[in-house]
Amino acid sequence: MQILVDADSCPRAAREMVHRFSARLDIKCIFAANRPIPGLPETAVMELCPSGEGAADNRIVELAGPEDLVLTRDLPLAERLVDLSITVLDDRGRVFTKENIRSLRSIRDFTVSLAENGLEYERIPSYGRKEINDLANSLDRELSRLMKSVSLPQDRASGSV
Repeated sequence: MQILVDADSCPRAAREMVHRFSARLDIKCIFAANRPIPGLPETAVMELCPSGEGAADNRIVELAGPEDLVLTRDLPLAERLVDLSITVLDDRGRVFTKENIRSLRSIRDFTVSLAENGLEYERIPSYGRKEINDLANSLDRELSRLMKSVSLPQDRASGSV
């Protein structure tokens, strides 16, 4: 089990929160990006990917498995991961699922097309205390769920439930 972070666009407060969770729970955490990310703790694992469109995304998909958690705000990446049954959160604590990813991706694609045609659209408000608290709650819930599912086969193998 590990946590992978799409670090290119992840707010510093969210990166710090994820790193604290991973250290406290002794879960490997990898920050993937096309460039060095300033402000990462010295103990953080940085996966520096080649420059180029989608290189960091492709590396995250390559490294992630069904027992892992990925943090990204990139909806095309989230969709790829959800299709592989990987748990995905955004930096505001929203869990991406097979039930919600298609509609979220459609909305994203529509707003991108508006911007490409010169039309303004309302952007997501700033990142603050509420968003970091929502992320903490989602991390706690999803990591607990993943840790139970990872340890369940060992419990069954030993005969205890």
